[in-house]
Amino acid sequence: MGNTTSCCVSSSPKHRRNNHSRLEPYRPEPELSREDTGCNLQHISDRENLDDLPMEYNPSDHPRASTIFLSKSQTDVPLPNKRVREKRKSLYINHHHPGPARRKYSSCSTIFLDDSTVSQPNLKYTIKCVALAIYYHIKNRDVDGRMLVDIFDEKLHPLTKSELPPDYEKHDPEQKQIYRFVRTLFSAAQLTAECAIVTLVYLERLLTYAEIDISPSNWKRIVLGAILLASKVWDDQAVWNVDYCQILKDITVEDMNELERQFLELLQFNINVPSSVYAKYYFDLRSMAEANNLSFPLEPLSREKAQKLEAISRLCDDIYKDLRKQAKKRSVSADNLAVVRWCPAIIS
Repeated sequence: MGNTTSCCVSSSPKHRRNNHSRLEPYRPEPELSREDTGCNLQHISDRENLDDLPMEYNPSDHPRASTIFLSKSQTDVPLPNKRVREKRKSLYINHHHPGPARRKYSSCSTIFLDDSTVSQPNLKYTIKCVALAIYYHIKNRDVDGRMLVDIFDEKLHPLTKSELPPDYEKHDPEQKQIYRFVRTLFSAAQLTAECAIVTLVYLERLLTYAEIDISPSNWKRIVLGAILLASKVWDDQAVWNVDYCQILKDITVEDMNELERQFLELLQFNINVPSSVYAKYYFDLRSMAEANNLSFPLEPLSREKAQKLEAISRLCDDIYKDLRKQAKKRSVSADNLAVVRWCPAIIS
């Protein structure tokens, strides 16, 4: 045990390299280039490490980076108008309007909750929030001459046979128009609300990776490509490309295949959506909806829902309790190997 080579603490890598260099000099072998090997494919180790980039440039990858649509929705209105809107919002909250527009408040006897959760969002209002986020992307886009991709240009690849007006790219679409387009695709393909959130993640990832902007001339094809990819990644029974040709009658399967291929290439084939990023987009959508008076519908908490929530809470509590026990067992130090024995007390 007195030998230093049998000690549990190993020497540093630098010290080991110095010892090794004294024994035998290292002679690196010449590496063959990709031109010599005949392979021009990019190796995965040569790709740019996304973790090294600033977080604000990758909101779809980092859970702590702010989403682009939320920042654009907050900078949409000038400061005086923003104060007026916040004042109107406070009046709306504090004032009880008669009729169905009256705001609901929880009390001791009744609790109002919406049926949207991070694991099961409300489909209708999630699509509305995603359409609003796309609307702010188009309205507050950067007009600095960023790169344009031909596959997304609706003039080059129209979705309908009807001719587009000459000034089509100068008129921003309304939120209702975006909502109808997204709702039509989701209703016909029977997609879920989670797919809508993943669609927004892919859309912002495309804008960040490819350094392009979404505009009136390309927003439909960008949204279509994001929905197509999100449905295949998220849903177990994905919609085929030929099925979208049944929804959009004037588009061909070859066009859909090319749209999907170039979309993946621009994403650098990064289709991973961590759960933390998904949760961030969900809560940012709720924050944007609250700021724009697009609240989720509130319903009184019924006995069945209360029992279901209690069962889910109890199940999660049991799961985390087991995890805490396992973590406690793993963290026991080897210094305290002596077991404490408990003896019954004798009271005379």
